[in-house]
Amino acid sequence: QVQLVESGGGLVQAGGSLRLSCVFSGRTDRNYAMGWFRQAPGKERAFVSVISRTGITLTADSVKGRFTISRDNVKNTVYLQMNSLKPEDTAVYYCAAAVYGAPTVGSRYDYWGQGTQVTVSS
Repeated sequence: QVQLVESGGGLVQAGGSLRLSCVFSGRTDRNYAMGWFRQAPGKERAFVSVISRTGITLTADSVKGRFTISRDNVKNTVYLQMNSLKPEDTAVYYCAAAVYGAPTVGSRYDYWGQGTQVTVSS
């Protein structure tokens, strides 16, 4: 089992920055691909970014150039640096871990955190 705990969300003005963190614990002997997803009110969960076990990243077009995913395997932590935030980035952000591959589809992830709220005011 793996436990994921997100932090770093909050209220920020448009154009501002936040850095989300996700600490994973439990079976850390396995190298998981780590992803970030978000869900805005009334919308489906959407892929944001993923980083593979070897550090290869994929990022959604909607946030490319503004959001950067990274990981620290010593600290068992994955980060999402979010810059130039827009009101449409407002959502609950979820961290997830995948045993296989570096998927962009939520159903391929094995473990999920509880989420952290990000609110961007205009």
